[in-house]
Amino acid sequence: MLKKFVRKVTRVGKRSLSINIPMEIVRELGIRERQKLTVRRSGSKIIIEDWEK
Repeated sequence: MLKKFVRKVTRVGKRSLSINIPMEIVRELGIRERQKLTVRRSGSKIIIEDWEK
């Protein structure tokens, strides 16, 4: 069974929003501080990937 994490969206500045990624997911995916990621939409989902893929 997949574990669900509930997060709130927070305003950062005038034109940006942010969401915190649970540390468990960060560790599993090996995401590092200041790592560049790409964000794209696929239907009604948001896909976040390493920008060098």
